Amino acid sequence: MAPQTPYSPHLNGRDPLLVMRETIPAISNAVDGWTPEQFDRPVAPGKWTARQVLIHLAQTELALGTRSRMALTRPGFVASSFDQDKWLARERWINGPDAVNVFVALATLNLALYASLTLADRETPLTHDEYGPMTVDWIIHQEAGHQVHHLKQLTSLP
Repeated sequence: MAPQTPYSPHLNGRDPLLVMRETIPAISNAVDGWTPEQFDRPVAPGKWTARQVLIHLAQTELALGTRSRMALTRPGFVASSFDQDKWLARERWINGPDAVNVFVALATLNLALYASLTLADRETPLTHDEYGPMTVDWIIHQEAGHQVHHLKQLTSLP
C-alpha cells in the first residue's frame, strides 16, 4: 500500500516515479520563455510569486533528496524539518530561469536515485521531527505530489 503523505492526493494513486518523469519537464515547459514580470506574478493573492515557487521547488528537492540519501546511508537517521519561508528568504535573489534550472537538475538527480532503488531500499526507515516514523518511499511520494501541487499553481497563471 502506498504511503499517505500530505501531498498524496495529488498523485491520484499513480506511481510517483512516473509522475516525476512527467512533472519535471512539465514544470520547465510551463515557464519556458517567461519574462521577469511573468515570473514575479503571485500564484494567488497574497501568495508567493511563480519565481518564489520555483526557488521553493528547488530547495525542497535539495532537502528531500538529502533526507533520502542520509536515510539510505545512516541507519537510524532522524530528519529535521525546515522553515520554507526562512529558506526562501535566504535565496530570494535567484531569478526565475536559474530557479527552474536548479529545480530540474536536482529533481532529475533525485529521480535517478529513486529509480535505482530496490523495494527494500524504498522501505528504509527514518524518523522526522514533525511527521514521526517514515520511509524513503514516503519521501518519494511526498516529493512527487509536491511537484504536482506546484505545477498546478504555475499552469493556472494567466
